[in-house]
Amino acid sequence: MNRVLSFTLLAILGCCFVSTSQAETKKPNIIYILADDLGIGDLGCYGQEKFETPNLDRLAAEGMKFTQHYSGSTVCAPTRSVLMTGLHTGHTPVRGNAEVKPVGQEPLPGDTVTLPELLKTAGYATGAFGKWGLGYPGSEGDPNHQGFDVFYGYNCQRNAHTYYPTWMYDNQKKIELDGKTYSHDLIMDHALQFIRDNKDKPFFCYLPITIPHAAMHVPEEYVKPFREKFSEFEDKVGKYAGPPVKNPIAAFAGMCTKMDDDVGRVMHLVKELGLDDNTIILFSSDNGAHQEGGHDPVFFNSNGPFRGHKRDLTDGGIRAPFMVRWPGHVKAGTESDMISAHWDVLPTLCELAGVEVPAGLDGISMVPTLTGKGDQPQHEYLYWEFFERGGKRAVRLGKWKGIQLNMTNKPNAPIEIYNIEEDLEEQNNVADKHPEVVAQVKRIFDEAHTENDRFKFKFERK
Repeated sequence: MNRVLSFTLLAILGCCFVSTSQAETKKPNIIYILADDLGIGDLGCYGQEKFETPNLDRLAAEGMKFTQHYSGSTVCAPTRSVLMTGLHTGHTPVRGNAEVKPVGQEPLPGDTVTLPELLKTAGYATGAFGKWGLGYPGSEGDPNHQGFDVFYGYNCQRNAHTYYPTWMYDNQKKIELDGKTYSHDLIMDHALQFIRDNKDKPFFCYLPITIPHAAMHVPEEYVKPFREKFSEFEDKVGKYAGPPVKNPIAAFAGMCTKMDDDVGRVMHLVKELGLDDNTIILFSSDNGAHQEGGHDPVFFNSNGPFRGHKRDLTDGGIRAPFMVRWPGHVKAGTESDMISAHWDVLPTLCELAGVEVPAGLDGISMVPTLTGKGDQPQHEYLYWEFFERGGKRAVRLGKWKGIQLNMTNKPNAPIEIYNIEEDLEEQNNVADKHPEVVAQVKRIFDEAHTENDRFKFKFERK
């Protein structure tokens, strides 16, 4: 069946399966904000004490905060692939940061069924603003070829290493910049305009912002208050891409303050347009905190009580903040310990939009948890695989966490087991005491992984 026909049938089926109650209810607008390399401890509502995030704290206070939510991967591109497909990294097409020269990354295949494509069958306007990383310009993985009506930002992740680029993309058009304009402001301006332009119909605004990715760049007005507060770091210099940064500790706090201000702008605009009660705003991060560009995650306690950072599969690399606000539908001031992950976002948003959820996904809908109505299905397990730094994979199985390292050289490397309920830092390997858990984890490793020609533990490329 060709792709056009399959999506025609998908649209028809989507209409057929919408329940009477859903048909009578106006479809909610959806805004999904994805921070870049933000640790779970970098928000006030998750324990940050060195700087304040009042708008994000308010988003959590006016909605639901999740305490056991996980990112799709421990680096950028595969997390975004997971979000777009509802498939974990054992199944999703893009499973690593595979670069293409001169510009872009390995593309999503043309026949991939993505979240924006599904929402379009329900009449949604779709826009993406920020960092893409799932297909070079014009490729089959280009955002305009994967369901987004509008795209503005960094098609290529490498270009996103600096906040003062000399070019970005506006749909298919390369926009030349002066290298002095703060890219995050341009991204936010386009996202806010998209919301204004589509206020009279349901819209999906995907905002994969670049803050606080490695280069500690932010306008001086945001850094100045923290230069005084963290003056002991004034001789420290951070360098990643673009201009070096003096006192990157102050700059990181300024970046997160800037991010929080702009989340506040989104919330204010939604209310100003009279869309507040019919707009669901979700916020998360693509992986754990990084250690680059002069950022000091230990100083900020960026990963909270968890061990590891970006590129690790201990919880410090993949435990993510997740808040959902939807007045009148998601009860304010609530907290959920549901074990969930980015691959749950697609089925959740499809159900809310009245779209039939495709079969064969790894994700499950979180709607019962969000609304307090109905029985919430639970995951048997969560699974990750990652091909850098020796190759590794991990499973979250109830209270247990299983991790296998050095897969590239040792496919039968020993499996480590941690009791997450008793050992948040994953310091005490209890594999020798629980062989039955080791056997379960090994079974899951075997069943959760499918072969992918582009991403293998031995990096064999065809």
